Amino acid sequence: MFLSEPFLFILALIDTGAILFLLIYFVITLSDLECDYLNAQQCCSKLNQWMLPKLIAHTLLSCLLLVHGHWLLVLINFPMALWCGYEIISVPSGNLGVFDPTEIHNRGQLKNHMRDCMIHLGYYLLFFFLYLYCLIISFLKGDPLNRDEEDEVIF
Repeated sequence: MFLSEPFLFILALIDTGAILFLLIYFVITLSDLECDYLNAQQCCSKLNQWMLPKLIAHTLLSCLLLVHGHWLLVLINFPMALWCGYEIISVPSGNLGVFDPTEIHNRGQLKNHMRDCMIHLGYYLLFFFLYLYCLIISFLKGDPLNRDEEDEVIF
C-alpha cells in the first residue's frame, strides 16, 4: 500500500467527481442535440473525445482499490469498467466512435445514449457518497485524540 487510506478515498472522490461532471456534460450535450442546438457532427466529436478518458479514470480508480485490498469495492466497480471498455471496443468499423453522427438519430440511439448517461450518472453519484462515507470512516479509525489516564482531552 503506497497511499494512506484517507488519501486513497480523497483520490476516489476527486476521480468520481470528475466523472460526474463529465457525465453532466454528456447529458447537456445530448440534450442540445435533441433540441437541435448542435448538429450531430459537433455533438459526436465533443462526446467521443471524452470516452477514453472516462474509461481510464474508472480503470485507474479500480486498480488503486485493488492494490489497497478493497475487494468489495473492486468487485462492485468491475462491471462498470467492463461496460465502459465494451462500449469502446464494440464500435463497428466505419463509425467515428461510440457516438456516430450518421447513426445517432437512427433507431432511437439518441434516447439509448441519454438513458445510458443517466444510468452512469446514478451509478457514479451513488459511489461518490459511498467513497465519502469510506473517507469519513478512514479518518475515524483508531483514536484521533491523544488521551492520558484521567480521560482529559489534549489537543
